[in-house]
Amino acid sequence: MSAQWLEVHPVNPQKRLLALAVQRLREGAVIAWPTDSCYALGCHLDDRDAAERLRRIRDFDRHHQFTLVCRDLSEIATYARVDNQQFRLLKSLTPGPYTFILQATKELPKRIAHEKRKTVGIRVPEHPVAHALLEALGEPLISCTLQFPGEDGPLSDPQEMRQRLTREVDLVLDAGNCGTEPTTVLDLSEGAIQLVRQGRGDVSRLGL
Repeated sequence: MSAQWLEVHPVNPQKRLLALAVQRLREGAVIAWPTDSCYALGCHLDDRDAAERLRRIRDFDRHHQFTLVCRDLSEIATYARVDNQQFRLLKSLTPGPYTFILQATKELPKRIAHEKRKTVGIRVPEHPVAHALLEALGEPLISCTLQFPGEDGPLSDPQEMRQRLTREVDLVLDAGNCGTEPTTVLDLSEGAIQLVRQGRGDVSRLGL
């Protein structure tokens, strides 16, 4: 079955299309969607089967740590432990192209947390479509970068790989090109900030 293709406005996404995407997510869909760094794959937090499909698409092993994409900081606190110092850092960098590795809370399904470290990747994107989708959904999405195994980098324009996307996912929110540089990943789980990956997010003011 071919993916449903929704062409959304990149700044003012149509509410009816977002509502359709939310409905499909609640029904178990795997989607491709734009963020402030690059396109991502996503599915509902409570959908085990859809999360396994994400693993298969990306060829991840069971140790791979997914990212939980949230609407705001208050949502983060449900799924990750954040102390006062970490909260100030997150507040200064969100929304934006950063992923933060934090200790998971018991509210997070065990299959989402890192099996050994009990951590989770968390981010709050700035892209208007991503933000509007999360607001319409009312809860986080499990997500990972839209990059196929063997490819050199993330997908920048869904139209360029329309045939392959149509076979792999159930729905595409196409908002045009949104870049190919992934998020900057900061590990906050062990106290001091550790730069895991330099991406689109600037870290110059963090002294790293």
